[in-house]
Amino acid sequence: MVITSKSNPQIKEILKLASDKKFRDGLGLYLVEGIKPVNECIAAGGDIKVIVATERLSGSYSGAVTVSDGVFSSISSEKTPQGVLAVVKKPQNALKAPEKSCILLDRIQDPGNLGTIIRTANAAGYDEIYLINCADAYSPKAVRASMSGIFFVKIYCGGREEVLNALNGVPLICADMHGEDIFSFSAPERFCLCIGNEGSGICNEIFDVAQFKIKIPMRETCESLNAAVSAGIAMYQLKNSNKR
Repeated sequence: MVITSKSNPQIKEILKLASDKKFRDGLGLYLVEGIKPVNECIAAGGDIKVIVATERLSGSYSGAVTVSDGVFSSISSEKTPQGVLAVVKKPQNALKAPEKSCILLDRIQDPGNLGTIIRTANAAGYDEIYLINCADAYSPKAVRASMSGIFFVKIYCGGREEVLNALNGVPLICADMHGEDIFSFSAPERFCLCIGNEGSGICNEIFDVAQFKIKIPMRETCESLNAAVSAGIAMYQLKNSNKR
């Protein structure tokens, strides 16, 4: 059977999952779209509830719901839909202390930045990411920007006080224009790198309790770096510094 109606209840649910964070949170589900991301989600052991695919691809996925090209285009968030998406159960990670070095993101609002930071964290070997009042890490844009990184890290969400309590005893490292040059700084064996809001940076409550402040040196003609770029440089350099 091929679903050809956009009014189908399952199609309506997928559309709402794509656009409504509260709906995603309520059902505990999110969407993964594209051949490579869906295949990597399967390989990573993601808890996939259903795969939806066009007739061209449905035979490649056991039990897939088959839809017409027109219906798939209506539920796709891609400019050029590849013809397959998965509805995936969101991991439920209760706040706890990190096992190794980790990342704290404070009010990152751009889902593209958030997804890129998740992608880089996975690549650089940071397995735990704490979010305080950030964009939704499970929105289609953030998931797409994470380039499958979302499948391999643990995301913890919470208020500022409860996240800081979970990080109690872990040295916090914050970026600061007047901090120590990151390229001469030696990070402790375990730490939490704190990245702040794109416009206002780290909030005072976190900045004031951070044990270390570091800066990425820049030419005078550059005022600041993109949050995801700064995070990427810092993630790799801090890991490298504590190997010296």
